Amino acid sequence: MRFEYCPKCGRKAALREIGDEGLMPYCEGCERPLFDLFPVCVLCAVTDGEGSFALIRQSYVNAGTFVGVAGYIKSGESAEAAAEREVREETGLTPFSVKLLGTYPYAKKDMLMIGFLVTVRRSEFALSGEVDQAQWFTPEEAVKAVREGSIIQQVLLDAIDFRSNE
Repeated sequence: MRFEYCPKCGRKAALREIGDEGLMPYCEGCERPLFDLFPVCVLCAVTDGEGSFALIRQSYVNAGTFVGVAGYIKSGESAEAAAEREVREETGLTPFSVKLLGTYPYAKKDMLMIGFLVTVRRSEFALSGEVDQAQWFTPEEAVKAVREGSIIQQVLLDAIDFRSNE
């Protein structure tokens, strides 16, 4: 979101040259630059640590393919805590390790995805109401089960590479 008005005082933003940032919205009343806001989400490659990956299916996202566990980071929550919470909420599995894989800009939705490798204790899935199905896959099957060229596919490839270098 690019600001036209200051969210604090409501004054119309002026454009001002801000150092290396270039021309950007600025509130002359509050005397501060108004940096763009965009949503930040976590996207998880969920593994049992034994070589399998869990993916979920959500009909409201795409009924024809599997996706990774993902969700928005809540105010005051760390990205790692959000990854743990989303895995617990959506799959019912208990995470015991969360490792950062990287960050992935998602231009289509003007957001940033933070990718994690989340290792869980393998047990029966206890799915949330927003998840239709969850399934374990080999690494090769997982990469093929998601949409070609998707961010989750890249997260899975990065997770596989990370695990092979541990």
